[in-house]
Amino acid sequence: MDEQATVVARYVSSAPAISDSEIWDPSAPVSIQHIWSGEPAPTERHASVRLCWSPEGLHARFVCEQHEPLVIARAPLTDKKTLGLWDRDVCEIFLAPDADEPSKYYEFEAAPTGEWVDLAITMTPTGRRTEWDYSSGMKTTSSVMSDQVVVGITIPWSQRIQEPRAGDMWRVNLFRCVGPDPSDRYLAWIPTRTEEPNFHVPEAFGSLLFA
Repeated sequence: MDEQATVVARYVSSAPAISDSEIWDPSAPVSIQHIWSGEPAPTERHASVRLCWSPEGLHARFVCEQHEPLVIARAPLTDKKTLGLWDRDVCEIFLAPDADEPSKYYEFEAAPTGEWVDLAITMTPTGRRTEWDYSSGMKTTSSVMSDQVVVGITIPWSQRIQEPRAGDMWRVNLFRCVGPDPSDRYLAWIPTRTEEPNFHVPEAFGSLLFA
């Protein structure tokens, strides 16, 4: 894990809309500025992410530079999860509520179209085990402008992802997929530094502090 890689989620009284700047602005952003390998990404693909939490759940707002055509589905479906969403433009959160066991984590993705994916994952010595039918009840929202895309994700508290207490520390990484070229489309807050593009590296997760 990169030294001092921590994102702070500030407590708020209710779930904020992505346009609610008065609620989001006091939260310190983290930047997504590198591709998965650690090489710098073009500035026109950078993104910033703010996190906060409320009695309803954990909330994220991705503010993404967008200066190229969107890579999205022509006929998006938003009433069920879209497997393979990671092959198009998308924002992602990998979340491990047990900081001592980051090999068990959850993957949440949201596209500018409102499409989404939620998966429960366990990394084992023999490979990755994915619970494809996991259902978190996640919610997404988005706003597409001429040179910017804003994507919101809410992960509700549940039996499997229980509401934290102030001061708790989880593990997390944040990603953005953008553009059509697989050689440079996978951006990461904390680069995973694998030989081939791969976000599923729990050892690279940073810390999430609930303030």
